[in-house]
Amino acid sequence: MTRILYGLSGEGSGHSSRSKQMARHLESLGHEVWLASYDRGYRNLKDEFNVFEIEGLAIASADNKVSNIKTVTKNVKRLKKGWLRLRALRNEMFKIFEPEVVITDFEPMTAYLAHHYDIPLMTIDNQHRMRYMTYECPPGHQFDQKMTKSIIRAMVPRPDLSLVTTFYEGQVTNDRTLLFPPILRDEVIAMQPSDEGYILVYLTSGYDTLLSQLKKFTHERFIVYGYDRRDQEANLTFKLPSKQGFLDDLAASQAVIATAGFTLISEALYLKKPYLAMPMEGQYEQQLNGFWLEQLGLGRNAPEINEDVIGAFLYRLPEFNCVLESHESKGNMKIQAKLDELMQNNGQQLKEFHNRRKRKKWAGQIEEPVVDSEGT
Repeated sequence: MTRILYGLSGEGSGHSSRSKQMARHLESLGHEVWLASYDRGYRNLKDEFNVFEIEGLAIASADNKVSNIKTVTKNVKRLKKGWLRLRALRNEMFKIFEPEVVITDFEPMTAYLAHHYDIPLMTIDNQHRMRYMTYECPPGHQFDQKMTKSIIRAMVPRPDLSLVTTFYEGQVTNDRTLLFPPILRDEVIAMQPSDEGYILVYLTSGYDTLLSQLKKFTHERFIVYGYDRRDQEANLTFKLPSKQGFLDDLAASQAVIATAGFTLISEALYLKKPYLAMPMEGQYEQQLNGFWLEQLGLGRNAPEINEDVIGAFLYRLPEFNCVLESHESKGNMKIQAKLDELMQNNGQQLKEFHNRRKRKKWAGQIEEPVVDSEGT
């Protein structure tokens, strides 16, 4: 049995969705797992697992754009509580629970404390593909690419091993990075997809511009999640948040129109649903997801939304469906098998990665702070 501290970002639902699957699997193997998260991550997991509440960063947005001023203001207000929760995390988790291994899904507190206490650190996320994997950058986003890589490096410095999930693959830049298919919820894997003729629309914040465009397609039906409404407006049916209700509507939809979040794209592709991605302005990862979705012929990327873009997407649905039929969708078995291997004998294999990394550092093969192009 291995004592594992698993930190995860509380922003959005993707981190908690992934971490729930991995934590369930680790506990099923007999390991002792504590999770650490905040906001939605904490709320989504606290009823099923031991979860230590911390503080973390949040993004503020409106009309599918990141608001830099509101984001800064929102996070400045969290600083005092963040410092207090960091101290509590150190005292209650690292000094009392004494984890043998730390896993992080883009959560910096657990990552930095793992280094402080010299504990093996592993990442499980999709963010590290932008740090440790080569890929074609969306045109015009080269600066965003470099900035994002620097932010990831600052958030999670020097992991000993990175398990990276991705729906497109490139070459990894070191031997400490392994690529895996996206992690899917058990509930998604169990679904039987169908086509009831409507388009599922998901918005993480108000996007009135899109709604006004959808109303022009009077012969189409749209089911909309993301507004605190339960009513009908023209050809739009608004529904309140519901995990199972949303999943049922996803499985029975004809196609999906949504922001370009990694988790929803992955679930839609698994269920063979064409996807119109609307990357949130100011979020490079979403720009990248939308770009590669279109490159693979699995849907359409729409950095700017208008009637022509929506119409072209609907017209090409048969084409996208043909490509999706041959798209190989995989479950979680590969990454779970790797976790099994890594956690045997109290995480001995991960500890070997950790010790090897330390030897390289002592030999001067790793610079401090980390700035090399290999993403160490």
